[in-house]
Amino acid sequence: MKRLLVACLILTGTAVSAQRVSGGIKAGVNISNFNSGDFEDVKKEALVGFHGGGYLNFKLIGGLSLQPELLVSTAGAKFDYGNGVKQDVKLTYLTVPVMAKFTAPGGVYFELGPQVGFKLGEDYGDQTIDNFAKNLDLSAGAGVGFKLGPVGVGGRYLLGLSKVGDFDSNDLDPNFKNGVIQIGLSLNL
Repeated sequence: MKRLLVACLILTGTAVSAQRVSGGIKAGVNISNFNSGDFEDVKKEALVGFHGGGYLNFKLIGGLSLQPELLVSTAGAKFDYGNGVKQDVKLTYLTVPVMAKFTAPGGVYFELGPQVGFKLGEDYGDQTIDNFAKNLDLSAGAGVGFKLGPVGVGGRYLLGLSKVGDFDSNDLDPNFKNGVIQIGLSLNL
């Protein structure tokens, strides 16, 4: 009898949990640049990239939820050294943002939380700087968006908290951080 009662409680808890957990996919555009650091000999401009992946959303109480995500996301900048010498610095990360999300009645939402990024690749043009970027990138994110049914549109800013550069150079100071604006669409599945 006790086993039957425990099994019923577990099944009931699982059914209630399933109603409080949703998931989906998301993708969009990244506009990134490097913040801080000493770039006195180099002009830098924003680099356009992408992000895409999946998420889970755990409803907590009221309009509050917790949303962990797993995304492939790019960052970087365009460097202009003068005399017609330009170069794109592209960094690709596997990112794990964990956003506390508040959804107001009507579908408008606000989000805030940390993100950790694991470097998947780097492209520094034709230069031979080994290990341009560190393997780990930490950021703080804040965003706003709107959700109508299963479709959402949103924007998020990611402020780099950890130093990106992992090299020695006379031209660049490696003490800079990522800054990324993300604009994208999401679809609950």
